[in-house]
Amino acid sequence: MNELLANYIAGRWQHGTGAGIALIDPVLGNELVRADSAGLNLDEGFRFAREQGAAALRALTYAERAAMLSACVAVLNKHRDRYYEIATANSGTTKADSAIDIDGGIYTLGYYAKLGESLGARRFMRDGDAARLGKDPLFQSQHVMVPTRGVALFINAFNFPSWGLWEKAAPALLSGVPVIVKPATATAWLTQQMVKDVVDAGILPPGAISIVCGSSAGLLDALTPFDVFSFTGSADTAHTLRNHPAIALRSTRANIEADSINSALLLSSDDAALDLFAKEVAREMTVKSGQKCTAIRRAFVPAELYDRAAQAISARLAKTTVGNPRNEQVRMGALVNRAQLVNVRDGLAQLAAHTQVLHDGANTPFIDADPAIACCIGPTLLGATSPEHADAADIIHNTEVFGPVATLIPYRTVEHAYSLIRKGQGSLVASVYGSDHAAIAQAAIELADSHGRVHAISPDVAAIHTGHGNVMPHSLHGGPGRAGGGEELGGARALSFYHRRSAIQASTAALDQL
Repeated sequence: MNELLANYIAGRWQHGTGAGIALIDPVLGNELVRADSAGLNLDEGFRFAREQGAAALRALTYAERAAMLSACVAVLNKHRDRYYEIATANSGTTKADSAIDIDGGIYTLGYYAKLGESLGARRFMRDGDAARLGKDPLFQSQHVMVPTRGVALFINAFNFPSWGLWEKAAPALLSGVPVIVKPATATAWLTQQMVKDVVDAGILPPGAISIVCGSSAGLLDALTPFDVFSFTGSADTAHTLRNHPAIALRSTRANIEADSINSALLLSSDDAALDLFAKEVAREMTVKSGQKCTAIRRAFVPAELYDRAAQAISARLAKTTVGNPRNEQVRMGALVNRAQLVNVRDGLAQLAAHTQVLHDGANTPFIDADPAIACCIGPTLLGATSPEHADAADIIHNTEVFGPVATLIPYRTVEHAYSLIRKGQGSLVASVYGSDHAAIAQAAIELADSHGRVHAISPDVAAIHTGHGNVMPHSLHGGPGRAGGGEELGGARALSFYHRRSAIQASTAALDQL
């Protein structure tokens, strides 16, 4: 049996008592390591984090916590090559795709380190200005945000084992709140290795960071009203978690990122805008083999541009080489495991019943990969010329195929496009492409109510925009409705999730001492 990943909880490394779940190379099919959390004393682990980790972090200022985050960045950068090896083996990603996860996670951690420096020698934050409670200005109310005295529990998704950890852990640790992460078992190796490197470096106080690899059983049972919980995954699982007594009865705060059927909207017919649109749709379909919660799933074009757009996107997809990410000729690696490959094929079959195939990836040849073993699949572009037909609409606007699949959809007017986009019932991101800045701005405002982020692109920013699916720590990540209703990142906004907001009503003289 291969190595059993150790769990770090209650301030020490511990192995589960079971045989563990095998993590498999999705290209070669061999077992890599095993993950197991059976037999762990979770109550002890949570208690240690609350009593030891939280107290130690709260005793530090924001600037001091920021210095620890900066030290973590240095340690992680030292081991980057090892992380890339693990990502290729465990996630089946190319070097470019691994960079999005690994370097993106380290960059986000560094961003919050710099933010913490700017917050200085404080241990709490004012929330707005003081407000008079009467005619006499001597007695006022001041809202403040102080670190919660609980822990932050993260149950993360398989597609971003590095970024998913650090985009949540960075603002939590900066806020003075210890974290316990439960990575998705399928790709837990990278998360565990990063946590191990940070723990071994002795940067964070004992109890500040913990990791549980394997089953999530019992984790939510250990939550209290002053803890916080963040989940990234499917809407079905999110529904189950929302009904857990910790959330439903004990009011543990929860942040959910769930399914998202994101959109791209082409506004104009000029070649420059069309090229930007086609390039981004193709890129979002193939980066990380389409396994991104922010990937474009529906692409909307004026009806008269449907054929041109289909040809432009298909031409780019035809150049995508698929197979073993260890081969430098390969531009798109594998899905994360066999279960995801089955899910993608099933989702494609559902969509195919109501669409036409514009670019067929089913017969894409693989490079250095055995089709009988490798969890690879070529990119497929579908077309839906009747997106409002009841049966078709139910499938097209409600089915997220978590792989290299997108559907091209024509619209009559821009108002028609908005109505079709909103059938997604809330998404993480929509992107808008055009050359008329006024039209782009109007579209962004129209779509803002149903999206966490609107990525608006014109030819003048073609060379510098960050990309439809690239989540930057400066901007909010999350979305309403189907996307889970949660919010992460957005600079200092992310810190508010890990703080308790309270109103202090006192004399003006006392408030001046805060």
